[in-house]
Parts: sequence; C-alpha cells; structure tokens
Amino acid sequence: MALSPFHLAIPADNLSECRHFYTEVLNFEEGRSSSHWVDYNFFGHQLVIHYKEKEADQNIINVVDGKDVPVPHFGVVLDWDVFHDFAELLKSKSIEFVIEPYIRFEGQVGEQATMFFKDPSGNALEFKAFKDRSQLFAK
Repeated sequence: MALSPFHLAIPADNLSECRHFYTEVLNFEEGRSSSHWVDYNFFGHQLVIHYKEKEADQNIINVVDGKDVPVPHFGVVLDWDVFHDFAELLKSKSIEFVIEPYIRFEGQVGEQATMFFKDPSGNALEFKAFKDRSQLFAK
C-alpha cells in the first residue's frame, strides 16, 4: 500500500520562534502561511504550526528503555542514512535533545535508531529509522 501524506497541526505559542526553528534549524521548506499559521513540508507530509497561547505544561513521560519519553510526541520514520544525516545536522545546530540519537533493539527484531527533541513551544518530536523497514510493525 502506498503511503499517503499525513496532515498534522500543532500549537505554537511564539509563531516567530517556531517559524525560525522549523525553517532555519530543521531546514523544512515553508509553504502557505498567514499571520496565525505556517505550513511546512515535513519529509513529504504537511505540518502546520498554529498560534495558540501557552497552556500549563503537563510534562507527561513514559519510561522506555530507561529513558523518559515525552508524551504526546510525533515524528517521521526516515531511511537509515537520512536519519543519521539529519541527526548530524541537528547536532551541528546544537539541538538540545530530550533523548540523544541511539540504537534500540540492536541486533534484534525491530532494530531502530531514534532521537527526541522539542520545538520552542514544547512540542516533542521523535525521529526514527529501522535497520530493516519491513520490521516497522514486527513483534
């Protein structure tokens, strides 16, 4: 089955800071915009940041592999080489990782690279890549 691009809209309490982050730090191509929202090409998907006043931070975590995974979070499964190139780009721009890039399930079914960080509005992003993408849903 061919994958369809998803559309995700997230809150941004400081549209200017988030616009800089997604455009200049992550190098995402900007699409349409207004004074209250901006579209981005998010690895072929449509990500929209919408201005919304900041609400109380819930700081919810789920412990996975002994690491505090922020919930909720979103991201994209990248090709193995693209993941590592993207991780190097983020490191070169001094991204503050919630979870540094690392390999989970090394040598096992579902071996994957993963990393977490937050945007300026506190939205948590996870990017991952599978050594063998056919194991995306493997048990």
